[in-house]
Amino acid sequence: MLEMMLRTHGYRVFSASDGPQALVLLQEQTIDLALIDVVMPGQSGFAVCRAAKDRPETRLTPIVLITGLGRVEDRIRGIEAGADDFLNKPVRKEELLARVKSLVRIKRFTDELESAETVVFTLAASIEAKDPYTEGHCDRLSRYSVALAERLGLSVEEHIALRRGGVVHDIGKVVVPERVLLKPGPLDAHERELMEAHPVIGERICAPLKSFRQVLPIIRWHHERQDGSGYPDHLKGDQIPLPARILQTVDIYDALTTDRPYRKALSSERAFAILHDEARRGWWDGALVNEFEKLLKESPEAWAEEPAVPLLGFSYSSIRRSRDCLTPSKEPREAVITRSAKNV
Repeated sequence: MLEMMLRTHGYRVFSASDGPQALVLLQEQTIDLALIDVVMPGQSGFAVCRAAKDRPETRLTPIVLITGLGRVEDRIRGIEAGADDFLNKPVRKEELLARVKSLVRIKRFTDELESAETVVFTLAASIEAKDPYTEGHCDRLSRYSVALAERLGLSVEEHIALRRGGVVHDIGKVVVPERVLLKPGPLDAHERELMEAHPVIGERICAPLKSFRQVLPIIRWHHERQDGSGYPDHLKGDQIPLPARILQTVDIYDALTTDRPYRKALSSERAFAILHDEARRGWWDGALVNEFEKLLKESPEAWAEEPAVPLLGFSYSSIRRSRDCLTPSKEPREAVITRSAKNV
């Protein structure tokens, strides 16, 4: 019945008879919306919904739970499982089509956002790829930063901002010529001016993305110094947001402990000796340097593994393209329906 309603309105429908089959369809097909019956043989709709939302590849797919259960407790279970909406049995055609249209439109917007973010992350990766000496630098910065943020008790939102900031903090270098980026010796005045413009340019590149709101201060201010001698705005002390101070600390450490064209990588001990000395000179946050050093000495596993922080659009395997259009299209739209033994 649901399949017929949707097919007659231009949707392509994949039907599954149980939960495991529905999860396979969600994994293998480009799905814009899943309609899942709460009561199914073998695995409840709640369990299927939770499993789909736990997978990076399907966590952004809207899920509507179809239920004949009217208790508030059941709704709460569905919300806790990650359901985006509910339909009560018997399902009315007008309500079904309205919910499907609305959620598929939201999925399209989400896919467009992912695409925009993917462009930003790809651009950042292309900058790193220009210099063989910085291979893996962004990934290490992300992992170091999130581990230190977790140690300091920062919020999940700040974890995500640092994870993203580690990847895109130098995206403004896209306008810096390679001869300047890869120059082994000191920069002249003009070259330094070009290089010091990259935080502002990077902020401008990422500013249109609302999801990057908390990343922008990291991008703009990760080259500031405690004594105000940094750039671009010469902020001092606590004027520099904590996430930006975290990133600058781990950025300097990683630069010191990796090979460069003009020198070999320094040991961790030597790198921290330099960081402590520069902190005493008023450049870095000495308390953060201390905490980061303790982190690496006490809990290397905190940064050795990839942090479990969601990063929208960064994992290319998680991106699914919506085929729905806001205007009529010859391209059929898609949905998946799972039904219990009793037809809906």
